[in-house]
Amino acid sequence: MTQDVGLDPAASPARPTEVRRLDRVVIRFAGDSGDGMQLTGDRFTSEAAAFGNDLATLPNFPAEIRAPQGTLPGVSSFQLHFADYDILTPGDRPDVLVAMNPAALKSNLGDLPQGGTLIVNTDEFTRRNLTKVGYDRNPLEDDSLSAYTVHKVPMASLTLGAVSETGLSKKDAERAKNMFALGLLSWMYHRPTEGTEGFLREKFARKPEIAEANVLAFRAGWNYGETTESFAVTYEVAPAELPTGTYRQITGNTALAYGLVAAGQQAKLPVFLGSYPITPASDVLHELARHKNFGVTTFQAEDEIAGIGAALGASFGGALGVTTTSGPGVALKSETIGLAVMTEMPLVVCDIQRGGPSTGLPTKTEQADLLQAMFGRNGEAPVPIVAPCSPADCFDAALEAARIALTYRTPVFLLSDGYIANGSEPWLIPDVEQLPDLTVEFATEPNAPDGSGEFWPYLRDQETLARPWAVPGTPGLEHRVGGLEKADGKGNISYDPDNHDRMVRLRQAKIDGIAVPDVVVDDPTADAEVLALGWGSTFGPIGAACRRVRRLGMKIAQAHVRHLNPLPANLGEVLGRYRRVVVPEMNLGQFAWLLRARYLVDVVSHTKVAGLPFKAEELQGVFTEIIKGAAA
Repeated sequence: MTQDVGLDPAASPARPTEVRRLDRVVIRFAGDSGDGMQLTGDRFTSEAAAFGNDLATLPNFPAEIRAPQGTLPGVSSFQLHFADYDILTPGDRPDVLVAMNPAALKSNLGDLPQGGTLIVNTDEFTRRNLTKVGYDRNPLEDDSLSAYTVHKVPMASLTLGAVSETGLSKKDAERAKNMFALGLLSWMYHRPTEGTEGFLREKFARKPEIAEANVLAFRAGWNYGETTESFAVTYEVAPAELPTGTYRQITGNTALAYGLVAAGQQAKLPVFLGSYPITPASDVLHELARHKNFGVTTFQAEDEIAGIGAALGASFGGALGVTTTSGPGVALKSETIGLAVMTEMPLVVCDIQRGGPSTGLPTKTEQADLLQAMFGRNGEAPVPIVAPCSPADCFDAALEAARIALTYRTPVFLLSDGYIANGSEPWLIPDVEQLPDLTVEFATEPNAPDGSGEFWPYLRDQETLARPWAVPGTPGLEHRVGGLEKADGKGNISYDPDNHDRMVRLRQAKIDGIAVPDVVVDDPTADAEVLALGWGSTFGPIGAACRRVRRLGMKIAQAHVRHLNPLPANLGEVLGRYRRVVVPEMNLGQFAWLLRARYLVDVVSHTKVAGLPFKAEELQGVFTEIIKGAAA
C-alpha cells in the first residue's frame, strides 16, 4: 500500500470500477472538533466549485474552542450539496456520511437514510472512545448498521504509513487523516486534485514537512480508493448549466465584506469598520482587514460600544462607517444606534444573527433579532432593515444597505445569520460597470434660506428628507451634532414640544419614504391559493419545498421580502390575493407578528429555533397540509 502513496493519483494502478452518473449528492464530513472537518469540507467545496457544480454548504461546529475530545458536544461537521442543476439548500440528509470517530457516528447517523453510504475511520473505535459516547458494543461489529452501505477504513493507520517518510511525530502525522478522507472522497466523485495539493503547499509553506505530509495523505486516500476492493462504484456529477460568466465559491461573510468594499469604491469614500470580534461576524472583520489598498480601515476595538462609536465618528468625518456584530453586540450598540438616528448620519450595522438569548448558541443559526433591530432603542428611533437571502446575496445586500445609509443619512441594519454567513455557494462575479453609483455630494456652501450665510445642518432635501452632510473643517460650515433634540433646520438644541413632535415625525417619514423594490411573487400557475412568504435565509428551504410541492401536482406561490423596514409598497396587496399565507421563520414568529399588526392578515406562522435551518422535507409537509386545508 505505501509503495503507491507518493504517486500522482492519475498514475495510480487502474482498477475497473462501475461509474454511475448522478444529478446531485449530499456529503457530510463529521469528526472531532480537532479533526479538521471544516477544512476538509471547504476543500471539497472548492473543487466542486472549480469543476462547475452548483453547490450549497452547511458548516456545523461547537462553540467551545476545544470541546472534550471524542465526546458528543465536541463533534464538528460540514455538509455539502453539489449538483448538475440549480439547487437552493445544503440538503436535508446526507447520501454519504464520513464518520471519523464514534461520537461523529452517533450524533449524525440519525440523518443518514437507509441505504446511505457510511465511511468510518475504524482506528478511533476503541473501547475507551465507544464508552465516552455511551456505546455498549462496537456498532461496526454487530448488525446495527446493516441498513447502510458501510466502508470500514483504518484512516489513521493508513495515514501514518503514508507520511512515515516525512519524519513527523505520530501525533502530527495523524492530524493529516482528514486529508486521507478528502482524497478518498475526491476519488469517489472524480474531483480534481491539483487545486487541493496547491492549496496545501501554500497553506503550510512555512512548514514544508507538514505540507508534504498532508499532500501524501491526500494522495494515499485517492490511491486507497483506486486499489481497494471495497469500493466497486465511483460517481460523476456533471457541471451545472449556470448563466455565462466568471464564478467563484464564496461564503456569506466574504460576500458581505466584498460588498462593503465595493460600496466604498462606488461612493468614492473610505470605508471604516469599527468592530469587536464576535461569532459568527468576525470573518467580516478579518476579510476587510485585507483590503487596505481599497481605502478600508479596520479598527478592532476593546468592546462593542467603542467599535460602533468609532464607526459613527468616522461617518461624521466623511467616511462610510460600518460596524459588525451579532445579537448580544446589538444590545450593547443600541444607544449609539439611537445617536446615529438623532444625528442622522450614515452607518451600516451588520448583525450576523445567532441563537440566543445572551450567549445562547454562538455557532448556531437563528433569525431572532428582527424585533430588536426594528424596535430595540429608546424613543422613536426608526431604522431601515435589509436582509440577504443567500451567501452570494450578501454582496448585493451590502451595496443596498450602503445606498440607503448614504442617500437618506441614516443607520441601516443588515440582518444576515450564521447559516448564510458560514455557508457557501457559487457567486457570479459582477461587472463593475453595472454596480450602482453611490457617489455622495457633501455640503460645501452655506445653505441658510434667510440669506444669513449660515449653515443649517437639518435643512432637508425635499425628495429624500435627508439632511446635508458636511465634512468637519469645511470653512463656513461649522455645526454641532449630538444626542439632544435638534431644532428643525438650524440644528440648535431644542426642548420645544412642537419641534420635538415635528422632528420625530420627520425622521419616521424619512424612513417610510425610502424607495425599495416591490416584492415579486413566483406563482407558476397564477391561481395558487397559498403563499409561502419568507425573509432572510429561509429563502432556500422555502424555495426547495415549493419545488417539491409543485412536483406533487399541488399549487403554491412563493415570495421573499428583502426590505423589512420599510416594507415593499405592494406587500399588502400581495398578501390579500391568497386564502392562506404561511411564514416560516427561525424564531417564534417575529415577522408574522409584524405582518399581522401592519396588514391585519391572519398569517400562519411556522417556527423553528433549533439552531439549524429548515429542511425542505419539513416545509413540504407544512405546505401540503395548509394547501389541503385551504381547499377544504
